[in-house]
This record gives sequence, structure tokens and C-alpha cells, in this order.
Amino acid sequence: MSEFGKALSVTASGLRAQAERLVHLSENISNADTPGYHRKTVSFQAVRDMQSDVSQVRVGKVQLDRSELEEIFDPNHPMADETGHYEGSNVDLMIEIADAREAQRSYDANLKMFEQTKQMSSSLMDLLKR
Repeated sequence: MSEFGKALSVTASGLRAQAERLVHLSENISNADTPGYHRKTVSFQAVRDMQSDVSQVRVGKVQLDRSELEEIFDPNHPMADETGHYEGSNVDLMIEIADAREAQRSYDANLKMFEQTKQMSSSLMDLLKR
């Protein structure tokens, strides 16, 4: 695999990882008001591809945040206990939005690297044609 191919492979793995992270963040945001919902957290890990001798980033195991669920008082809610409370979710929208913004910026940075590598490869091919 050429050096350009290796660079494209690394940036593509970063794009895939951030895209998957955004999927889980959007699930958290959409379930912020779902009773009993535990937010999902994503970890990344470096994986070495022995065939191409390139390190790539992959999404590790998706974990559930086991922090306390918010206790909500609403005696009219169908899930409320005899005291009028039920367990909400542990999703903090401010954290999710900040994480989504970070993931989007990382995705954009990887995309820019991908485009620049592609442009360098194209410029090299143009030089070699002369």
C-alpha cells in the first residue's frame, strides 16, 4: 500500500469512528426524556493492521453510563410509584451537545486531511505525467 493509501486509510478510520460516535450521541439526545434510559458512552482504541502496517482508530465497546438516574416527581405519570416519583434518564443535554460538537469537529478535521491527501496524490500524478 502506498503512503497516500495508508494516510487515506487512517483518515477514513477516523471518519468512521466519529460517525459512529455521532450516532450514539444522537441516540442519547433523542432518549433524554425516556424513563429509565442510560446514556451510551463510546471509547476509541488504536488497532494496528498488520497487513498494511498502519494504525487505525476503531470504536471500542459501547458502554452504558451507570450513574444515578434522575428522580422525577409526577404523580400522574403511568410509571410513578406510590410516592409519585419515577426514574428519568441520566442524559445531560449540555454534555451531549458538547460531545456532539467535538465529534463533528473531529470528523471535519479528518475529512480535511482526507481531502488534502487526495489532492496531494492527484498533484503528484500530474507531476509524473509531465
